[in-house]
Amino acid sequence: MPSEPTLSRRSLLRSAAALTLFGWQGMRSSWAFASQLRLGEPAPAATLVSFDGRRIATADLRGQVVILTFWATWCVPCREELPLLSAYAQRHAAEGLSVLGFSLDTPDHRAQALRVAQSLSFPTGLLADSSAPGYGRIWRLPVNFTMDRRGLLVDDGWKDKQAAWTQQRLERVVTPLLSAPP
Repeated sequence: MPSEPTLSRRSLLRSAAALTLFGWQGMRSSWAFASQLRLGEPAPAATLVSFDGRRIATADLRGQVVILTFWATWCVPCREELPLLSAYAQRHAAEGLSVLGFSLDTPDHRAQALRVAQSLSFPTGLLADSSAPGYGRIWRLPVNFTMDRRGLLVDDGWKDKQAAWTQQRLERVVTPLLSAPP
């Protein structure tokens, strides 16, 4: 009867090194994507899988102004920003504004994120269930990205010194886009 193969310490270390390198390469490529964001160029694709199971792709929202917002239940500035953004989205929905909310909460905290999402006027889901790879590894919250009706990136949240939306910033960045023809 053949014996089961055993892993040597050296092969285990090689495997660990390969996984570490793979993980580093994955993070490096995420950073590369985030650093490749260019204002005035096509925004990277994103697809939100909302808590109610809808798949909403930014490509399907062409002709609308789109805000991608990344948040978490444990993020204090997010909890302050979300009601403001929700009210703004509700006021401007008829003008062609769509907001997609990506929660960074883990699947085991889905219930907490869902409770917050139920108070919002825009679709929200877990980033873990959705896709937004071109925006890099989300390491700072809140962070937001805005695209115009043609799908061009007009606001890059990584470059904003003050990342959270304020009423003044929404009026300065987003409101003018809403008055542009579809």
